[in-house]
Amino acid sequence: MKLITALIQPHKLSDVKKALFEANVTKMTVSNALGCGAQGGYTESYRGAIEEVNLLKKIKIEIAVNDDFVDPTIKAIISGARTGNIGDGKIFIQTRSDCIRIRTGEKGSVAIG
Repeated sequence: MKLITALIQPHKLSDVKKALFEANVTKMTVSNALGCGAQGGYTESYRGAIEEVNLLKKIKIEIAVNDDFVDPTIKAIISGARTGNIGDGKIFIQTRSDCIRIRTGEKGSVAIG
């Protein structure tokens, strides 16, 4: 079992969801996040004062998958999120030792679905 965490541009969420659904990955958690990477932010002027904005809006997608769904999930995220520009995002993959479905008490790969 793996936990795949992707940080993407907010405007690419619908493209990533569409690509995931086409790859038969339908279970995910999506949340708003702030962060910066290689692009480092930008400056803007507000009422004559210069403001440095270095935490940019991102979308965080978390998907728990069985091992046979890792590659299709990653490929779907990349195909939906890639623009070729700095700031496209990152994907992190972490191993998980167990999963428990609260409703039924099922454990392991059965609980992920």
